[in-house]
Amino acid sequence: MRPATRPREIELNTADLSPTLYAEGDSLFHIPSLAEFFPPPILFAGTPFEFNRVQLVRLIVIAVVLIVMCVIASRAKLVPGRAQSIVEMLIEFVHGTIIQNTLGIREGRRFAPFLITLFFLILAMNLAGVVPGMNLAGTSVIGFPLLLALWTFVTYVVAGIKKHGLGGYLKHETMPPGVPKPIYILLIPIEFLQVILIRWASLTIRLLANMVAGHIMLVVFIGLTQGLLLSGTWLIVASPFAGALAIGIYGFEIFVAALQAFIFTMLAAVYIQMASSDEH
Repeated sequence: MRPATRPREIELNTADLSPTLYAEGDSLFHIPSLAEFFPPPILFAGTPFEFNRVQLVRLIVIAVVLIVMCVIASRAKLVPGRAQSIVEMLIEFVHGTIIQNTLGIREGRRFAPFLITLFFLILAMNLAGVVPGMNLAGTSVIGFPLLLALWTFVTYVVAGIKKHGLGGYLKHETMPPGVPKPIYILLIPIEFLQVILIRWASLTIRLLANMVAGHIMLVVFIGLTQGLLLSGTWLIVASPFAGALAIGIYGFEIFVAALQAFIFTMLAAVYIQMASSDEH
């Protein structure tokens, strides 16, 4: 009698059939990465003059700010229109809240053009991250925040040297009065390092980190909303909640853009005041 044949083994299907949002390869949910801040070149690839979308955004923002300001200034009226009122309100805010409160009327008049320009430039670059079609802040790559921080560094160092002279400025910044002399052994190197490195580096990192984080959060929630809508599963019911979060993050990013422009300008004014004051 022939032995009974073993039943043929049935291959087990181990695939997870639960609703899933696939990432990247299946293009339902895009995971943002730092590569987004280094887009492929548009012109002059592989050269020191490489031009990509980040530079394009910056050029567009600078051109728009210059054109808008020139047009508003050329059409300024005693009774301002809506656009003129908004610009004047922002200038008054910077002048009253930051410049006069920090530097006073006399010193504030000297540095007002620098600080107002700084505020408007940072605000416009930051807001580019929430403008459809741009979707990337001009300050979300280190070059521009670093340039602004070094500009601030040169401004407050020059102001301090003009006020106290080179030796007097270094003494003013590194040897605060009323400190026991032995403490200067530790204090002078720390204060010197703060003047020549820490201040401008912290300005750069603070602005850069906030813009990078804001962009990534915005992309995550917009991508999540899209992924839920296209999932074809019951997860689609969660898409309105993800969309609401995306709108909330969008509004929050606008707030952060304005806040970072204010903080950067305020710190620049504080550093100028510290460099040019008679006492700490």
